[in-house]
Amino acid sequence: MSGLTHFDGDGHAHMVDVSEKDVTARIAVAEGHVKMARETFDIMAEGRAKKGDVLAVARLAGIMGAKKTAELIPLCHPLPITKVSVDLTPDADLPGVRIEATVRTTGQTGVEMEALTAVSTAALTVYDMLKAVDRAMEIGGTRVKLKDGGKSGRYEAS
Repeated sequence: MSGLTHFDGDGHAHMVDVSEKDVTARIAVAEGHVKMARETFDIMAEGRAKKGDVLAVARLAGIMGAKKTAELIPLCHPLPITKVSVDLTPDADLPGVRIEATVRTTGQTGVEMEALTAVSTAALTVYDMLKAVDRAMEIGGTRVKLKDGGKSGRYEAS
């Protein structure tokens, strides 16, 4: 378990001590998508969903998800998030919605989990808003695209 920071020398899960880490500007960008039937896409794109504006509600849910990450993921540190943006882009070729979340902080640990939680929460909200017409929607492709700041430096997905 030597390379896994969330386990101690005895293999027990623990919250990593970040008190000795430098406070630096940190950013993470995550992405994902919701694939749906063409009919469902048209309902969403034309604003005909019975529950309301799917993309607006999902955007707010993603922002809220990022802010609640430490409450959902047991070993995440609560962080002073300074920026969350969630972009939902309808994609007729998918068909569905592409989701990208950017999270920033100035702190002692990164915000990758917050960005991933924002994408996941937004995707689940899209599903919830449209499930009455399409229970076969697929949520996928969720990953970290970019992480920067801190000792480990920059990571960009290829």
